[in-house]
Amino acid sequence: MKTIAQVGKVSLVSAVLLGVSACAADGGVSRTGAGAAIGGIAGLIVGNQFDGSGSKYVGALAGALAGGAVGNYLDRQQRDLERQLQAEQAANEVTIQRLSDDSLQLGLNSEVSFDVDSATIKPSFRDTLNKVANVFDDYPNTVIHIVGYTDSSGSNSYNQLLSENRAASVERYLALEGVDERRLIPEGRGESSPIASNATAEGRSRNRRVELILKPIVEGKERDAFDPPV
Repeated sequence: MKTIAQVGKVSLVSAVLLGVSACAADGGVSRTGAGAAIGGIAGLIVGNQFDGSGSKYVGALAGALAGGAVGNYLDRQQRDLERQLQAEQAANEVTIQRLSDDSLQLGLNSEVSFDVDSATIKPSFRDTLNKVANVFDDYPNTVIHIVGYTDSSGSNSYNQLLSENRAASVERYLALEGVDERRLIPEGRGESSPIASNATAEGRSRNRRVELILKPIVEGKERDAFDPPV
């Protein structure tokens, strides 16, 4: 059952929608302007239906994917990423793989993306992120989780902060390249979840990484895309 406040919001929005539509019909507002206004207001309605993680973003983003379209959508996005990043993959600078939950994972080698103990993106790696951003722009129905990791050298608190700062640097760069920042969710996980042994230099190098997890926005399960990746 809707609360009085909710009914009031819907009534107000309905009135505004009717007004904008009427103005468009009379020539007072362009069709493009009316469409933008209606889309934005409709987004607010949808957004108000969600609580918790991602609630302020869901309604304002592009329409969700129907469940049956998710696989094909991610297949095409993966092919485009692999085509754009052929050189980086060959040089082991970037890895691309499909995860069991039907999300996509891009692994960014920290040795080529950041200097040791630094959260500043190397100039030589910017071209790679430019390619990534271009593909992301073509697929607006995915949320990009940016997760930073470190090796076990240094204190837990230092590693946690460094991982957060690196994730934030990638977020800022992608946003500057035009990726909708509402789709970008940075997170630092410090030295947790190593993918190799920290007892060797090679293993520590592999553990220093940033991962981009692309989760589809699925109709009826929109909030799931904003949940942190496992």
